Amino acid sequence: MTNRWRLPVAFVLIISLSGCLGETLERQAEQIRQQNQELAKQRQDIEALKAGKQVQDQKQQDCSRAFRDYFDKAQSSTDPEQTVALYRDGLALCPDDEIAHYELGRVLAERGRNAEAEKEFEAALKINPGFGDARRQLELLRKR
Repeated sequence: MTNRWRLPVAFVLIISLSGCLGETLERQAEQIRQQNQELAKQRQDIEALKAGKQVQDQKQQDCSRAFRDYFDKAQSSTDPEQTVALYRDGLALCPDDEIAHYELGRVLAERGRNAEAEKEFEAALKINPGFGDARRQLELLRKR
């Protein structure tokens, strides 16, 4: 009688173990799927960071060129119209330089081109709200 029960008990144990193994394999497969999804997301994030760095590097190169080819020359120019043109060309390459906007605004204000100067001072303040000289120049223009 004892031998008769051993086979079914062993069979039940094998079936139970295979069921547990199946559940474990399914859990592991789900973990692998989740890890693959996370890896794919991390790869996308890395690619986005690389693209952002490339954009930032390009902006830096453009600003370096704007300083070298335009802003520095504008500072030494004695012709106000040439100075305006140089600042505008430089700002086309490097639009986020508050000092260049400020300097262009000063030249425009000296030439009586107040509406244009006001826009340049506003642009400088938009980039750097704490730019006191730009704020003072803008206030002076608006009082006139």
